[in-house]
Amino acid sequence: MQASTRWHVFTDAEALAAAAARRILAAAAAALATRGLFRIVLAGGRTPLRTYGRLSQATTDWTGWRIYFSDERCLPPAHEERNSRTAALAWLDRVPIPAANIHPIPAERGAETAAFAYSRVVSTALPFDLVTLGMGEDGHTASLFPGQVHPTTASVLPVHGAPKPPSDRVSLSANTLSNSRESLILVTGVGKREAIAAWRRGEPLPVAGIGGQGGVDVLLDQAADPDRRPPPRVR
Repeated sequence: MQASTRWHVFTDAEALAAAAARRILAAAAAALATRGLFRIVLAGGRTPLRTYGRLSQATTDWTGWRIYFSDERCLPPAHEERNSRTAALAWLDRVPIPAANIHPIPAERGAETAAFAYSRVVSTALPFDLVTLGMGEDGHTASLFPGQVHPTTASVLPVHGAPKPPSDRVSLSANTLSNSRESLILVTGVGKREAIAAWRRGEPLPVAGIGGQGGVDVLLDQAADPDRRPPPRVR
């Protein structure tokens, strides 16, 4: 576990989403005031969707935002399980971000081709201002899964044999995800408790390999926190 990991526990997923949206908007305001641009990497999966919904109601200078993605599934662009598609429906299509400012991973072209193409996009964006990530029940983040070995020099990785379908994916590397001024990891649900406990014990989970220039802030709801009593079962 990184020495600079900071843990923040919230009562439930809604409170976590509200806090995450506030942090993202604060990071955007600081970056826009300082550099005129805000470069953010978006987490995939279901956990961030509440946060994205809140961001869709926000007021900011959307023309200064630059959107990148932590990983993508090798599926057609309009597929409902694409991270770029879910982010568009929950947020990006509902605010006036110029289309040219949104940089989806072209995973429909195949993992190797897409990884090479996206590495060129990413190279002009580093360091990111904020990287947002989630965590799976096995401790994976983005499409970096336990037991897989990836080259340390690559900025964007083709991923094959993912334990969750589809097996072919594209992911930013741990080094690229760590090349950010701020890092925010969102974790919700009782199914994540064991992975959080393992992370705190120092086990080498993929999520534990993510750093950041300013450290890492992990936002948990109480259900995901192994130090809290598990929530009662609903009968």
